[in-house]
Amino acid sequence: MPYGKYKDRLLCDVPMHYLEWMQRQGFPKGKLGVLLETMYVIQLNGLAYLLDPLKRKK
Repeated sequence: MPYGKYKDRLLCDVPMHYLEWMQRQGFPKGKLGVLLETMYVIQLNGLAYLLDPLKRKK
């Protein structure tokens, strides 16, 4: 995430409550908005586990 409370987090680590808020407010224009909306749909449908192999190893 490039800005805000969740700055420097992977988009797949942004909490669902924040994505729900953004969905109600309207996702930003451009690529970031498309990616955030995609994350919202993935989490909404319980598919977040599909992104686990793509996350950075801690």
